[in-house]
Amino acid sequence: MNVYLFELKMYKKSIIIWSVAISFWIIFYMAFYPMIGGDSVDFDAIMADFPEEFSAMFGINSDLPVSSVLGYFSLTFSMAQIPIAIQAANYGFSSLSVEERELTADFLLSKPVKRKTIIISKFLAALTSLTIVNIFIWISSIVAINIFKGDNTVSMDYVYILLSSIVFFQLFFLSVGMVISVSIKKVASVLSFSMAFALGLYIVNTFALIFSSDLIGYISPYSHFNPAYILVEGHYHPLYTVISFLVIIGSLFMSYFLYIRRNIHSL
Repeated sequence: MNVYLFELKMYKKSIIIWSVAISFWIIFYMAFYPMIGGDSVDFDAIMADFPEEFSAMFGINSDLPVSSVLGYFSLTFSMAQIPIAIQAANYGFSSLSVEERELTADFLLSKPVKRKTIIISKFLAALTSLTIVNIFIWISSIVAINIFKGDNTVSMDYVYILLSSIVFFQLFFLSVGMVISVSIKKVASVLSFSMAFALGLYIVNTFALIFSSDLIGYISPYSHFNPAYILVEGHYHPLYTVISFLVIIGSLFMSYFLYIRRNIHSL
């Protein structure tokens, strides 16, 4: 039994839905840029009247005005990070708990396949699925920027750096979702868990921005891979990146060892 191909086949419909939904999200929001960019002076004046807390809540950076192409893309991308996180968390919570939840664990574990092969195959299938969606996000982002930038000149180097952060952002939610799913007795509702986890960390990031708190920002991957920061600085935040990598690696190792030793119930 090829667990990897079986799991990948199970993700087929999900890959299509998430690819279309997130790509549409990005293109739809970027389509409004010509109206904002065409009246940039008035728009920037309006934004300046809003409280700093409001701007921080949406990740708006004073060094990257929303009236600029990259500033507007930063805002668009920060919103797109929410469904990206929900999908990755959904895969994390479901991949190792689906057999227990659907009472099919006996069927899987009765096959001549070791548990370590199962968990590695499940992880790789989820990662492959996320990567396919990731490719569509890259394409839709690059196409949207080039279509709606108008006469503005845009350096794409920093955009590519931002887009390359998606895989690490996805891995954070995937790996933490996996370790949580094998640490608790049963994941009753995968979608509810995924949305609560993704939105909860988004709210944490909002507080980190409002209060300008690095300490709070340590907790949230939205802070670790903040679009405005990357598009202004041209690189990831060094300390936040290290924290993300440690969380990802630690979560994957914990998931592996907990799953190997887990008493899996089916009936």
